[in-house]
Amino acid sequence: MAHGQPPPLPTPYFQLPASILSTPPIPFCTLLRMSIKQTDAEIFELLRAEEQRQQEGLTLIPSENHTSREVLEALSSVFSDKYAEGYPGRRYYAGNDIADRLESLVQERAKALFGVPYANVQPYSGSPANFAVLLALLEPGDPFMGLDLLHGGHLTHGWKANATSRLWKSIPYHVDANGRIDLAEVEAMTLAEKPKLIWCGGTALPRAIPFSDFSRIADTVGAYLVADISHISGLIAGGAHESPVSHVHAVTTTTHKTLRGPRGAMILATEKGIKKDPELPQKIDKTIIPGLQGGPHLNTIAALGVALKEASTPAFAEYAARVVENARTLADALVESGFTLVSGGTDNHLLLLDLTPGGSGRGVLFHEALERIGIYTNKNTVPNDPSSPFYPSGLRIGTPAVTTRGMSATDMKHIASFIAQVGEHLKNVSIPPDAAERKSALAAFRETLATDPFYDTLRADVRSLCLRYPIPGAA
Repeated sequence: MAHGQPPPLPTPYFQLPASILSTPPIPFCTLLRMSIKQTDAEIFELLRAEEQRQQEGLTLIPSENHTSREVLEALSSVFSDKYAEGYPGRRYYAGNDIADRLESLVQERAKALFGVPYANVQPYSGSPANFAVLLALLEPGDPFMGLDLLHGGHLTHGWKANATSRLWKSIPYHVDANGRIDLAEVEAMTLAEKPKLIWCGGTALPRAIPFSDFSRIADTVGAYLVADISHISGLIAGGAHESPVSHVHAVTTTTHKTLRGPRGAMILATEKGIKKDPELPQKIDKTIIPGLQGGPHLNTIAALGVALKEASTPAFAEYAARVVENARTLADALVESGFTLVSGGTDNHLLLLDLTPGGSGRGVLFHEALERIGIYTNKNTVPNDPSSPFYPSGLRIGTPAVTTRGMSATDMKHIASFIAQVGEHLKNVSIPPDAAERKSALAAFRETLATDPFYDTLRADVRSLCLRYPIPGAA
């Protein structure tokens, strides 16, 4: 080797096949799939099958969405290979100068998008983020309030089977007979119980969250007010839902759902929160690491950065507005078809169908029958559900994913028609309350799902609609 010349590069232990490298430039995600096809046919087939399932079906689960190809590319990057325990400028591993720049950039994008002075982008998902807030702000045994799970809340808002209710005193509040937050109950319980923290937000709330009312109530006893905006963060970013930032002390959110990013979470502190507790950011940082987590998932943070930039564009604001418009159109069409909706409609991206007029426990029937025709929803309890959470009487549906694919109000009416046809087909099917009879009835019902030609015909109609709207990752 001549003096001054660099040494030859080592042969990598993994190389793409020459047949792939010699082809014209192709998208990164496609390149990855082609590589996996060469090296692991079994995983490749599962990836291909899932892509086909999403493309040929309708995702109406409100907590699911389709990310852009750019988000998927960042998620599949070499940042997946790097450990970065700690925070920018304070890491426990070497080689984190680029990781520091990445995390700092994503923090700044989150702060700018939501108008807050602090953002932690490391939580692995929404549940750890919520747990971290409780751990940072409460002492063991302290009382806190959250919406009851069976009325639309989240497990980590104090459900009896969750760790949050074992470590702290959980005081659940509820929705009223109209399916809206029972603010009178919230205020009365707050004055009586003096909670140290109040959650506002949930997973099955079709109406706008009254942040200012919660703020007034929480301030009467000096409680921390935390908004869990996991479901509506994309709507807030796009201007289609009121922001809680001026009313609350802290905010938690997942980063997928309506925000259309990777599966992760963020914790935000507001000006009001830092005024109440100047050490709030430090408390949250310390609770995430070393309190709960180790190294952050830098590839997820990179993908989140891409999603946050997308969410700051006029195109995303148009998307957020269409999500709400589509949800309202779908709600109106279902009501016209004879369905009952909790609260009578929606202000956001989701609807909660109350199927009890046809009998209790019917959520499982609709869930499985709709899945049979390629429409993916989820069975869900309704307020004061006469059945158990395992056989609930409601169905939760939403419009984020179908709107991402470009579907319009006209398509929502088609979707409502599919659901109505299934409902008509199921009108004489019931869920017996007796466990043994219920098991037998469900077995018979599931047999008809496999043999009844009605489902094949409707499945073809759903597939035909879906093929007109490619999912972003496969486009």
